[in-house]
Amino acid sequence: MNSNKKKQVKRIFDAIAGNYDFLNHLLSAGVDFYWRKKALKLTKLEPDSILLDVACGTGDFSICAKKLGVKNIFGVDFSLNMLKLFRQKSEWIKGRNVQLVAEELPFRNESVTNITAAFGVRNFYDINQAFKAFHRILKPNGKATILEFRLPQNSLIKFLYVFYFKNILPFVGGLISKDKAAYSYLPASVEEFDEKINLENIFKQSGFSKVTSYSLTFGIVQVVIAQK
Repeated sequence: MNSNKKKQVKRIFDAIAGNYDFLNHLLSAGVDFYWRKKALKLTKLEPDSILLDVACGTGDFSICAKKLGVKNIFGVDFSLNMLKLFRQKSEWIKGRNVQLVAEELPFRNESVTNITAAFGVRNFYDINQAFKAFHRILKPNGKATILEFRLPQNSLIKFLYVFYFKNILPFVGGLISKDKAAYSYLPASVEEFDEKINLENIFKQSGFSKVTSYSLTFGIVQVVIAQK
């Protein structure tokens, strides 16, 4: 991601932060709650896990992990407005979520057991660099769990999905958030990401020993779990 794209991503997420949760739940018909919970259950988190939630946004992935019993949770995100909303939603995260990008994580080597990122990897400016950072700070046998959109394989579902993403989502998102550009960028970023990025390959190139992928909801969402 070049510097202009990096600034664009920060502007978009700072701008839509106030409506982000509402639109996420509305535009996914609430299925986003299931996706997060399913991804975390597939990860098999333990109560004593040390979890770093990257691109944590307003904290829904972290909050889900907290409900599943994880006590040690930290969050990082590029958007300060998203982080502020996370703090408003959850008192326990105060002092534990900071403004950082995934590619520059100032954490000690082998200091966390789990890393998660929900719907944020496609906004990283250098996924290879980020995954190498993940590998460095994860403890032996630690896991990185990515929850991300993808284009379905089934042609009919793909047609309906792309139509929704390119027409309905930008219209509704733009109408409510008053930022049409943001909700035009989001579906475009999914399509570009799906065409160019293979998460399994990048994880393996970054040193992870075992990578497992799961497909959810007719193939519109993927969960990729990489173990160190």
